[in-house]
Amino acid sequence: KKTLCSFLQINRNMHQGNQTSISEFLLLGLSNETEKQNLLYVLFLGMYLVTVVGNGLIILAISLDSYLHTPMYLFLANLSFADISSISTSVPKMLMNIHTKRQSISYESCITQMYFSIVFVVIDNFLLGVMAYDRFVAICHPLNYTTIMQPRLCILLTIIPWVLSNIVALTHTLLLLELCFCDNNTLSHFFCDLASLLKLSCSDTMINELVLFIVGLSVITFPFALILFSYICIVRAVLIISSTEGKWKAFSTCASHLTVVLLFYGTIVGVYFFPSSTHPDDRDKIGAVLFTVVTPMMNPFIYSLRNKDIKGTLRKLINRKTSCL
Repeated sequence: KKTLCSFLQINRNMHQGNQTSISEFLLLGLSNETEKQNLLYVLFLGMYLVTVVGNGLIILAISLDSYLHTPMYLFLANLSFADISSISTSVPKMLMNIHTKRQSISYESCITQMYFSIVFVVIDNFLLGVMAYDRFVAICHPLNYTTIMQPRLCILLTIIPWVLSNIVALTHTLLLLELCFCDNNTLSHFFCDLASLLKLSCSDTMINELVLFIVGLSVITFPFALILFSYICIVRAVLIISSTEGKWKAFSTCASHLTVVLLFYGTIVGVYFFPSSTHPDDRDKIGAVLFTVVTPMMNPFIYSLRNKDIKGTLRKLINRKTSCL
């Protein structure tokens, strides 16, 4: 983050004459009422701690238990790390602003926050597609699973989402740096969201919005198509299984992932595709809260409650700590 901030500072100094006349933005947050702000502080602090602890325990369990050193859990550990990072880009700053009763964020910090918020939301999407492919291979080609999901392919499937996510974020960031921000520096949001910054700019944002639409549609469509294809094949394979126990066992290996997929894409459909009576800014805030706070918080519960291996490993860790005390 410090490296990106330095880059932004240099870029801004080179274009200071025609880029922007403001040095900071004001984040209005989710509410201006003092009582609501105190409630929001407690609520979001609790959700942040639950998210960090829950996802941290999953990463710890996968790291310490050699039985969990499989492709599926490698991807899950990456998803948990992305969830911790996603909520950490926005919530700590919001909590600090509420605590200090200050709403300001510097220009460089704002752009940096926007960059990483894009990275971690996009990588969640890509990782869900990769995890769907892993389940497809495990159920539709169980005898060839170890042959197909070799360490080299697993590493590649882990690295590619991170690279693509940073390319997407860097594209939006570089285009945003070309825009001018004049007198108005007030963002009606609790963090520096790309859409909110585009609305605030006094430049022509047609190219930015076009790229946002094309890239955003691609980022959503390709992983979703992979997930849809994988689960169509999985359902076909499960239906062929004669025994009810075999069908249930095959389905249970996908239950956690399918639940997270429904939560993630259900949020997209519910917030952005269904007409709403709420103000567009309120809708954007709701969507941001669901993506950056609620979904990362729910993922550990979904995977730990529905996954016997994760529950077993966590139980061993807790018992080990208890016996040491």
